[in-house]
Parts: sequence; structure tokens; C-alpha cells
Amino acid sequence: MSDIIIKTEGLTKYYGGVHALENANFELRKGEHVAIMGDNGAGKSTFVRQITGVEQPTRGKIVFDGQEVSFRGPLDAREAGIEAVFQTLALADDLDVPSNLFLGREKFLINLGPFSILDRKAMREATRKALERTAVKIPNLSNTIRHMSGGQRQCVAIARTATFASKLIIMDEPTGGAGGPGDGSGLRTSCAR
Repeated sequence: MSDIIIKTEGLTKYYGGVHALENANFELRKGEHVAIMGDNGAGKSTFVRQITGVEQPTRGKIVFDGQEVSFRGPLDAREAGIEAVFQTLALADDLDVPSNLFLGREKFLINLGPFSILDRKAMREATRKALERTAVKIPNLSNTIRHMSGGQRQCVAIARTATFASKLIIMDEPTGGAGGPGDGSGLRTSCAR
């Protein structure tokens, strides 16, 4: 069995007449850590959007964990074991840390659709353990994301991804646009203790 976790062949994306990504061939083996670098507009984020199902390639092939895949959306990629942290961080500003960590994966005491009751205690305890495992230090889990520094926001997004990823973690410039109150660069608060 191959140790290649993801491979792309001829991955291409056109937006009308704009060629955002042209014949991207890439291979990543289990246990490797790789950085894809290039100028602004080189197609790095477009590449990430194709392999995470956010967008569909114009042409090309994606092989993930030994199977050719065609993700219809990010949930398909997530169910296959791919987690991603995007530059926008995809956090809900008015929710606290546990609610953001479990966004879309909520734990319920009673699950009755719109009349469900969240298991906030279980989510809080699981969040505390997840942050501990990923060495992220957030002093008050009840704070809303809106009131956190850019660095703390990044830490929550990265911890969420690390907690649920089963096969592959992709980070698309997670330190690029996460500035928060009083933290213009988004880089002043460290994730690790």
C-alpha cells in the first residue's frame, strides 16, 4: 500500500478567461509537512479550495488516501478526513470558544432539530481537553471570539482543526487576516504555552 496521502495530477482551475491554477502536480506522503509558497495570485489558495471541496476543478485529478475523489463540498472533504484552516478562520464572532470548536459538530442532550438542547457541559469539557492536547492557552473559554485577540482567534481555529482532523490538516495562511481588537497584526498572542 502506498504512503501517499494526497496526490494531484494536472489540477487546473479557470474562472472564465482567468487561469488561476494550471496543471498543478503535487504529492504528499504520510508524516510529511509541506509549505507551498509563491507570490500573491500564484494560485496557492485556489489549489487549497480545489482539494478541500470548496470549489470544483476545471480539470485534473485528486487522489486522497489511495482513492480518486471528487468532493462536492467541504463537508465531503471533512468526512474523508481533511480539515482546513483558512485565512478567514471561519469563526463565529458572537459565540464562545466551545461553540466555535464544535461549530457544525455540536453535542446534544436532546436532538430534536430546531428544538434541540445542546450539551454545553460536554462541549466545554471536550474543548478544555482539546486545547490542552494542542497546547493552546485561552484563559476564559466563555469569552466570545469577538473579544479575543487575533492570536487567540488563530489558536481557536487551529485547535478546532487539529482536534477533528483524522488524516490531513491544511492551513491556508491562517495568520494572514486574523487581527482582533487591539491586535493589528494578529500575531502578538502565541498559541503555545
